[in-house]
Amino acid sequence: MSRSSLAAGLRHVMSALAIAACATGTVQAEYPEHPIQLILPTPPGGVADINARPVAKQLHGILKQPVVVVNRPGAGGGLAYSSVAKAKPDGYTMLLGLSTISVLPESDRVNGRTPSFELDQLKPVALVSADPLLLLVRADAPWQTVEAFVNDARRNPGKFSYGSSGNYGAIHFPMEMLASAADIKLLHVPYSGGGPALIGLLGGQVDVTGAGPAAARAAIAGGKARVLASWGSRRIDMFPDTPTLKEAGINAEYHLWAGLFVPAATPDPIVARLRTAMREAAGDASFKEDMTRSGIEMRYLDGPEFATFWRQDADTMIQLARKLGKIE
Repeated sequence: MSRSSLAAGLRHVMSALAIAACATGTVQAEYPEHPIQLILPTPPGGVADINARPVAKQLHGILKQPVVVVNRPGAGGGLAYSSVAKAKPDGYTMLLGLSTISVLPESDRVNGRTPSFELDQLKPVALVSADPLLLLVRADAPWQTVEAFVNDARRNPGKFSYGSSGNYGAIHFPMEMLASAADIKLLHVPYSGGGPALIGLLGGQVDVTGAGPAAARAAIAGGKARVLASWGSRRIDMFPDTPTLKEAGINAEYHLWAGLFVPAATPDPIVARLRTAMREAAGDASFKEDMTRSGIEMRYLDGPEFATFWRQDADTMIQLARKLGKIE
């Protein structure tokens, strides 16, 4: 190769690097330039919605662009998850995902379907919260304790029904964990989300359900529902008199978590901007107050720590999906 050809090649490489550097700087400097969509996997009124509103409000203030909450329920959350996994990776489509995200691809495989998305199509930005689920009955139900309910269910296999947010969803799994650990058989009634499942309980369509503390507290405070136990590792501050299932001798623990995701191919500078914004939000006193007021106990983890948390959770949920097997 001649010296002139080598010099020309070097100039070409340096020019390409300069263009890339400028493009990266432009992304960092200009993002975001217009509103961001925050996609939710459930209808309004559920735990995703309750988490999303304070998050959207805070990110709006930090990013100086509206963050528009879009409820996209269906397929146990799969419609929302797959739509974000396949969205343009430009930072303008985000996901407020729940624990259900960890299991849906595997549940599709268990049932002989092609998954609508894979976990590696999404990149974790931040964990927002992780609340233990509560076991709820109507206020006029005959059971005052979880022990009373379990004993009645053992005497009447399959008689009592529970509402869930959908097959393999954030209520289905913990309820089946409870049934297995307590050696009882319950009738599963899937709904399109946690909010509709709670409405189904209050309307007398099902006997029990699970719900996050934030979603359940209005029904409990209003005298419409009674909480029998929680799936937590310890009693929660909002309901200090409510025992955990483990306290009742039932070896079941489950946390309903919420976290922010973007499509996996989203440029690193944009992901970094969103991580920085969420870190700032998590440290803001007004945001903590909004979350507490909504009944949510924050559990913030930045992207890399959240990724580790998510991998461990997914491993557990995938094994449960395989054990639960195909659902007709």
